[in-house]
Amino acid sequence: MKKMTFVVALMAIFGGIHAQSSYKQAIGARISPLSDYDIFAGSYKVFLAEPSAIELNAGFGGNRDYVLGTGYRSSSFSVSAAYQHHFEIAKVNGLKWFIGGGGTIFHTASTYKSSGYKGTGVGLFPTGGADYKFKKIPLNVSADWRPTFLATAPTAYSSFLGDRFGVAARYTF
Repeated sequence: MKKMTFVVALMAIFGGIHAQSSYKQAIGARISPLSDYDIFAGSYKVFLAEPSAIELNAGFGGNRDYVLGTGYRSSSFSVSAAYQHHFEIAKVNGLKWFIGGGGTIFHTASTYKSSGYKGTGVGLFPTGGADYKFKKIPLNVSADWRPTFLATAPTAYSSFLGDRFGVAARYTF
């Protein structure tokens, strides 16, 4: 009987710790300052079942396309989806690291008709990062890396985009 009481008490303690640091859904923004096509994105994250989550992003970006010394502006819209598998970091309550992968599709328009940035791109990416849920407020922050392999893209884009780092802040509910 004493062993059973001890096991139930441990489960209650660890369940309480886990409940304080977890969340089911979050909505907010993701910034990827080195990106061309998704510099700023709306972000929605939902846990399907602990520890599996899906993150969806809808973003926009752009860059300056120089043709014969004259700057032309291009703008992009993108959507991406990523699966993330989370792992607890025992020493810091609320902090998890994750790995996973996903895909993205984007479309870039340009004011210059023969721009190398004009067109549609599709890519796949592995992802990894850290996710933190504040204990006393409904806020989640994360940082990730998404090195992207483009299967198709406008000619000005490289087929490998290794500098895709991002940070996100989301309201949890």
